[in-house]
Amino acid sequence: MLRPIFRRVITGKQALIRSYAAAAQEAVKEPEQEKSERKSDKNARETSSFVMSMFKGQVKTEQIFPYPDVLSAEEKSTLEMMIDPPKRFFEEINDPDKNDEIANVEPHLIKQLGELGAFGLQVPEEYGGLGMNNTQYGRMVELVGRHDLGVGITLGAHQSIGFKGILLFGNKEQKQKYLPDLAIGKKLAAYCLTEPGSGSDAGSIKTRAVKSADGKYYTMNGSKIWISNGGIAEIFTVFAKVPVETENGTVEKMAAFIVEKEFGGVSSGPPEKKMGIKASNTTEVFFDDVRIPAENLIGEVGDGFKIAMNILNNGRFGMAACMAGTMRAAIEKAAEHAANRNQFGNKICSYGTIQEKLFRMCMLQYVTESMAYMVSGNMDRGYVDFQLEAAISKVYASEAAWYVVDEAIQVLGGMGFMRSAGLERVLRDLRIFRIFEGTNDILRLFVALTGLQHAGSHLKELQRAFKNPTANLGLILEEGSKRAKRVIGLSSPPSLSDHIHPKFSDSGALLSKCIEAFGVSVEELLVKHGKNIINEQYLLNRLANAAIDIYAMTSILSRATFSLNKNVPSADYEEKIVNVYCSEAYERVFQHLGVLKSGNKLKNFEFMKAVALDVANTGGPLQLNPLGL
Repeated sequence: MLRPIFRRVITGKQALIRSYAAAAQEAVKEPEQEKSERKSDKNARETSSFVMSMFKGQVKTEQIFPYPDVLSAEEKSTLEMMIDPPKRFFEEINDPDKNDEIANVEPHLIKQLGELGAFGLQVPEEYGGLGMNNTQYGRMVELVGRHDLGVGITLGAHQSIGFKGILLFGNKEQKQKYLPDLAIGKKLAAYCLTEPGSGSDAGSIKTRAVKSADGKYYTMNGSKIWISNGGIAEIFTVFAKVPVETENGTVEKMAAFIVEKEFGGVSSGPPEKKMGIKASNTTEVFFDDVRIPAENLIGEVGDGFKIAMNILNNGRFGMAACMAGTMRAAIEKAAEHAANRNQFGNKICSYGTIQEKLFRMCMLQYVTESMAYMVSGNMDRGYVDFQLEAAISKVYASEAAWYVVDEAIQVLGGMGFMRSAGLERVLRDLRIFRIFEGTNDILRLFVALTGLQHAGSHLKELQRAFKNPTANLGLILEEGSKRAKRVIGLSSPPSLSDHIHPKFSDSGALLSKCIEAFGVSVEELLVKHGKNIINEQYLLNRLANAAIDIYAMTSILSRATFSLNKNVPSADYEEKIVNVYCSEAYERVFQHLGVLKSGNKLKNFEFMKAVALDVANTGGPLQLNPLGL
């Protein structure tokens, strides 16, 4: 949903980059290491992920076409009935400005939300929840994002990350013990990962849990910061290092624990004063000699990092759904004002400047919405290779929402700056979304490095083939033919004509060219930089930007094709948006890919590096004021 864990900005976090980049290093190991890794390489190549496959210049359509349509008529009818009560709650009872002013979600609102089932949307019915699938959940989150992000954070901190570890990885006994109270909001949950010295670099946490001699409990000591629901939660999912004895001595492995406030030794600091999402409770949480029963370990010792990352990966689509709702509400305010505001003798919606703003706001909202339900639909269809698509949806949605709300304020002019318009609070609330759940900076590197690792496995396969050319002649000739065609300009981009509506033939051709060029650029980067690619963040960021635009193009082409084929009333509207977006995205993709091998641009990066280091070391800009004063 709105899983609120603040992440630190990445400045100086080389350890983190390397932890996310470990997979990329695997792609370029020395030959003597390869034999033992062939099985893992094979698994790395076998993926149905569209984004992962495009790093090899391929198109895997399984998760893209047709656009997911996963809800049965009965499920849609049930969802429609479920939407109305919370909709009335947000429109008639909840006051987001009051919540923001008092920096709190009052107990009577928490109680009513619990009665509506808002705290257990995806908890199975057997444990007292509503049992929603991911697509239904996304629609409910969109409703929350439309009305009050502060309340949304309270809800999301609870279920999207707070007890998500129990839901995904807990055993039957843990689920039976904790989920019923959590599902109805009788008890609230929080997710505790971030520490004073460990933000994005989750592997560097210092909180420790030591197992007792009799093995019956763990004693935990440490602290966590910026914990949403930290001061009001009674159940915490806490990540800690556990010392484990091995043949080579003591090593520390990360583990995940269910910690109850009632265990004793759990306390919280005062609520943090924040720029936005003020209604959500954010505090530091302390663990002082907390005795945790051994049965409250989630999974096994050593599973902690995997559990932490899976919790975040599993819910990132919800952020895109939430942002889609926020953008829709902002656009409605802007559209209403543009249609009624007279200036210079005309409605301002008649002027090109306002028209372009409204169009671009709608275009970004459409892309975000399309990504959100693409990912949730594939999750409901049982796919597990969606981590890159989910990461992209989070990055795109959080940046698009900031742009859209900022432009909505601009359309309203001075009125938009006033609190009464209801947009200044939303803009403040939105700023955190580019930071938590993995900063957008980190997620861009994650997308690029994970994709490069996947592509690198193919290069290793080819390298092995050349060691025994007779046995692998087919593979060698096939690859040689592809490269030769590229060199002389006879290669053909992957075709999408069988999957998209004829009205999108031009846009589909542009997408195909982008995918082919992207694959070539990936290969060139790996060949040129090898394992040192993890240090080329200027290049990785631009590769990620290209990947984001390509996935966006694909998502909206799929959705609009579905709309045209089904004669959806908005099909003509969608067609216009898709063709404009694809035309502009094509230019951006080739601009980003062109930077990867531009001598002038690479020289600029060196200038940027030198100046940035000077600024960091001196504490600000180096030039004097032009007056010399």
